[in-house]
Amino acid sequence: MTAPTANWSYPTAVKFGPGRIAELAEHCRAAGIARPLLVTDRALASLPITATALDVLDAAGLGRAMFSEVDPNPNEANMEAGIAAYRAGGHDGVVCFGGGSALDLGKMIALMVGQTIPVWDLEDVGDWWTRADAAKIAPIVAVPTTAGTGSEVGRAGVLTNSATHRKKIIFHPKLLPAVTICDPELTVGMPKFITAGTGMDALAHCLEAYCSPHYHPMSQGIALEGLRLVFENLPRAYADGTDIEARAHMMSAAAMGAVAFQKGLGAIHSLSHPVGAVYGTHHGTTNAVVMPMVLAFNRPAVEDRIARAAAYLGIPGGFDGFMDRIMELRAELSIPANLTAMGVEAARLDELTEMALEDPSCGGNPIPMTRENTRALFDACM
Repeated sequence: MTAPTANWSYPTAVKFGPGRIAELAEHCRAAGIARPLLVTDRALASLPITATALDVLDAAGLGRAMFSEVDPNPNEANMEAGIAAYRAGGHDGVVCFGGGSALDLGKMIALMVGQTIPVWDLEDVGDWWTRADAAKIAPIVAVPTTAGTGSEVGRAGVLTNSATHRKKIIFHPKLLPAVTICDPELTVGMPKFITAGTGMDALAHCLEAYCSPHYHPMSQGIALEGLRLVFENLPRAYADGTDIEARAHMMSAAAMGAVAFQKGLGAIHSLSHPVGAVYGTHHGTTNAVVMPMVLAFNRPAVEDRIARAAAYLGIPGGFDGFMDRIMELRAELSIPANLTAMGVEAARLDELTEMALEDPSCGGNPIPMTRENTRALFDACM
């Protein structure tokens, strides 16, 4: 027997609690930002929570500059437009404000504003991140307004290549925000379908990290507790959007899922990434659609592990009981039954299979993914 070896990294300073958006300006200053560009999405741009954030910055003399040309699955054209706005405004840092799309795109703007190489040269492959000039990466403050991706505590962003319709994970250690403000009051106004989709994204992160075969017991424990928080609080947040306690626990679960998934993701994500890139579907909702089929696919490798999780979560019946709880939760949240219901066409399954096998997430799946079994898994999801 030999002792395992691994490289671990844990996230940034998190300022957690209701009302803490009021601290935004002071945390920008602490990060060395005097002229922030607030990056958000089109839907959030006109909402009161965004005006509140801009008011906090403005009152402190940091201006109220905003960029909101962010698509639901952001691409390099959005990034270039954001970089142009950053340069035109003479900015010196980014406030990433919103859900996963805005957080990811804000990080990409901060990363690429000072680089001379294409963003695709910084994909999360080996040591490609060392190609970037780290000194020219702008400082980042992150403010999530959903409880899903956990991008606020991550060192990567997802960017869709608009030419190939492939999602790429872009990585650099300096994409870790200097400070993250997790204010659950900002999530109170989320529509039900966004509460459901983002919450199931957090669940998918925790579940896949927990099931990943890689050695990372710290992430394993965080993933397990994240599962508990989602199962206990997502139905509450969905039923009553003003339940601030449930909203806070979901915000924790989202960050925990993103911390945990450095242990690995799997087939849930490798299937949903190409579907989202080709069809523009909501990422978390797509994860929720394929989740039970992937769980059944992985059963031979994870049955005992899931049974242990079920016992901790107070779910009777081992693996089958856990699967039943997933199905109940999907029904409770009005998640579509399958990929067909999301508009996915059988004629494109071969193409989607090839894209799934290229996705870096497939390497963390408990059962090795092949062309044959991945195509069969897509069939099961239809």
